[in-house]
Amino acid sequence: MANVSELQIERRKFKPVLPDVLKNGSASIKLVKGKATQSVADQDEIKKIFKNIYGLPEVRFKKGTNAVAAKKAIKVAVVLSGGQAPGGHNVIAGLFDGLKEANSENTLIGYLGGPSGILENKYKEISKELLCEYRNTGGFDFIQSGRTKIETPEQFSLTKANLLTSKVDALVVVGGDDSNTNAAMIAEYLKKENLGKCVVGVPKTIDGDLKNKYIETSFGFDTATKIYSELVGNICRDVNSAQKYWHFVRLMGRSASHITLEVGFKTQPNIVLVGEEILAKNMKLAKVVENIVDVIIRRSQAGKNFGVVLVPEGLIEFIPEMKELISVLNDTLAENADAVAKLSSIRDKKEFVCSKLPKELSDLMKSLPADIASQLMLDRDPHGNVQVSLIETEKLLIEMVHKKLSELKKENKYKGKFSAITHFFGYEGRCGIPSNFDANYTYALGYNAAMLVINGLTGYLSSVRNLVKSPEQWECGGIPLTMMMNIERRHGREKPVIQKALVDLDGKPFKEFVKNRDEWAVSESYIFPGPIQYFGPADVTDMMTRTLRYEQSEK
Repeated sequence: MANVSELQIERRKFKPVLPDVLKNGSASIKLVKGKATQSVADQDEIKKIFKNIYGLPEVRFKKGTNAVAAKKAIKVAVVLSGGQAPGGHNVIAGLFDGLKEANSENTLIGYLGGPSGILENKYKEISKELLCEYRNTGGFDFIQSGRTKIETPEQFSLTKANLLTSKVDALVVVGGDDSNTNAAMIAEYLKKENLGKCVVGVPKTIDGDLKNKYIETSFGFDTATKIYSELVGNICRDVNSAQKYWHFVRLMGRSASHITLEVGFKTQPNIVLVGEEILAKNMKLAKVVENIVDVIIRRSQAGKNFGVVLVPEGLIEFIPEMKELISVLNDTLAENADAVAKLSSIRDKKEFVCSKLPKELSDLMKSLPADIASQLMLDRDPHGNVQVSLIETEKLLIEMVHKKLSELKKENKYKGKFSAITHFFGYEGRCGIPSNFDANYTYALGYNAAMLVINGLTGYLSSVRNLVKSPEQWECGGIPLTMMMNIERRHGREKPVIQKALVDLDGKPFKEFVKNRDEWAVSESYIFPGPIQYFGPADVTDMMTRTLRYEQSEK
């Protein structure tokens, strides 16, 4: 890192706080096993796929003695997989420090460029001096990331060969739900091959959809939502100053609305769309637009032709008719990949695809604006997901809102003015310098992962819990990756994947939002949170997400 800011220099001095259970070293950390587990759904199918790692017990770390920790030196590899998230470098730092504390001869290498680095056997050895430049920083640039998926027999065989060639004893995969599903597949393969190597996952995604009873939040969510909230807060202040525009802000979050809901809590805009509610209420696109128009009219009648709307990135997949269209499109594009690839223009591709769709869905596809229709046909990511970050849902909503308001104006039911501005905040939040919470959390996750590796546990996800308490009181251990799995349709096939955690409409965070949104709609209750605070009073610098606070208050 040739160029560093004054803030980066100061952040290097930050010392993450370890949970008490991890502080006295690996020899003083006792492993406690719980009962055998099963997957959250589709138990028979998941058990058939993961014959060697299914049913593992949950494990917890307690203070005690551990003779295993004193065994021979090991070589561990770490790989960053999927999209970036603030705190990834501290996972590596925690992993490095945990391994070195256990045995100074332990070695850590980092595969370069994500899982493709495993297949190409490209890596670098991580030293204390090299790592020093990256502690407490954002980004994944230390070893980079990638979205390659290891799934073919040839890829598994190559993974095995490269791990053996490099004499790697354990692999730590830092990733989201899809990446950790891939980690489970690798763990199963290596176990079947009886290689004695372990694979451990670390929960990463700013989307917040990799969580459950044992994973209270994924790392990066805290930092990213604080960054987005600063930007949205600035827009709220601007709109309250100019009082003449409607700002439609699309926020990252591929399959869940956690980011949008959290930013809503932090800024209190006029409209917050929650995809899970739209799906549960079976709202058609027209109804979503009608609800937005209703707020616009109510504000206009009060002389307020301005406001802020938050739109989750994955909204389009929650609208029932659009969800069905995307699902059928996924299968159609997968089944006709060669034929579609031969067509040169978007228009030809659209006509071909529409000819393969049921009439109702074909008519819907044809009714969409050309840009949206073409965006829906873009190549899927390696995991079979539509690239929702490239679908400009906010522009679709604005176009439909404008059309509806024009109709109402002709009927003399609307006399206001509607001028809209669009924003998409996504990449801005993925590589920020981690908040104090994420800096502590990621370091603990990495150190905890080292303890899982040292104890020879494979097929586990690093779990650090009790997060509403101070870091010293956090609880550590691991949960089986298969425990979180179900079967979903990807690339036209049924596949095992870690089940995504959506916004719980019966949970306290959503209920808290429902209590307040009518007031937010008509008033200027805007909050301007400002930038992430690193220095100052603890109730500001160590402030956790509202989502986590509400969720944990239920317990």
